[in-house]
Amino acid sequence: MLMTPGPTEVPKPVREAMGGELINPNVDPEFREIYRELTEQLSMVYGTRNTDHQIVVPGGEGILGLEASIASLVEPGTRVLCLSNGLYGDGFADFVESYGGDATLVSAPDTEPLPMEKLERRLQEDTFEVATMVHCETPTGTLNRIEPALDLLADHDVLTVVDAVSSLGGTPVPTGKIDVCLGASQKCFSAPPGLTTAAINEAAWDAMEERGNRSLYTNFLPWRDTDEAFPYTHLTTEVVALRTSLELLLEEGIESVYRRHEEAARHCRKRGAELDLELYPDAGEDRTAPERSSPTVTAFSVPGRAEVIQRRLREDHDITIATGLASHAEDVIRVGHMGHNARIEKVDRTMDALGDII
Repeated sequence: MLMTPGPTEVPKPVREAMGGELINPNVDPEFREIYRELTEQLSMVYGTRNTDHQIVVPGGEGILGLEASIASLVEPGTRVLCLSNGLYGDGFADFVESYGGDATLVSAPDTEPLPMEKLERRLQEDTFEVATMVHCETPTGTLNRIEPALDLLADHDVLTVVDAVSSLGGTPVPTGKIDVCLGASQKCFSAPPGLTTAAINEAAWDAMEERGNRSLYTNFLPWRDTDEAFPYTHLTTEVVALRTSLELLLEEGIESVYRRHEEAARHCRKRGAELDLELYPDAGEDRTAPERSSPTVTAFSVPGRAEVIQRRLREDHDITIATGLASHAEDVIRVGHMGHNARIEKVDRTMDALGDII
């Protein structure tokens, strides 16, 4: 059983849809209708039906969206503020520098919230064209409260790019306040890896147009108008899979899906507390509902034991979880209760196995 925080286990109806006859996306009108339906479904998940955002779905795993957002908005000399308290927040600065931009990293340790006081000071001292941040830092299981930062950046006329890859579809995302909001197929949607999703508003499109189209694959501009043709041959099987997974999500109802994620997360942390597992980064006063832990993933601190626990779960119980990343690789384990894995019975099976090992 796959209980990682992406990719997640793909439900049977999605797997069956992938087994259908292959469609040629370049010549078959049916595919254009499938893509239109997909973007309409995503607009309901993003909550953009009454905003000026356009939904685009390029072919490429979620990291493509992070790089494409920078490639589309940044040119040599563009000043970008990267707000961060984790690995992926820091990574935005690397993308900015690789495209010649001037990255200013405003950061806090991954055990702390986003550094709002630092952000306020930097905005008083300097001007920026673009700002980046991460909603759910999957490596530490942290859900960042991004609305105050978005409001402050809007007051300073700074375009915002938000990585919501591990939160979109599992918990509310304030897309209406975001200029470019990024998602991916393999997380809370429980579709296979391979597709980036993005909600891009008119202000962001205008900025992209001003900078011009300097690349094809790592750029959103070619996806602004796909009425006549797609920029390149689309990933038809993945598109069909994501459309089917979103049908399941919307049939359940988005608010019901959010509640299911909250319940699974609370139960996972309750079971962890019973095993004396400490949450990373912070257990808070209520160990079953910590203030900053994400509804989509739980990180437990297991100093020096992460890889051994991961291996034994896989070998002894046929359950795959994730370890931490980078400096946390040996010290953190992560249980992904996102998408169709956000179910009490799956959490129980995972935590029973953890109890047997620990």
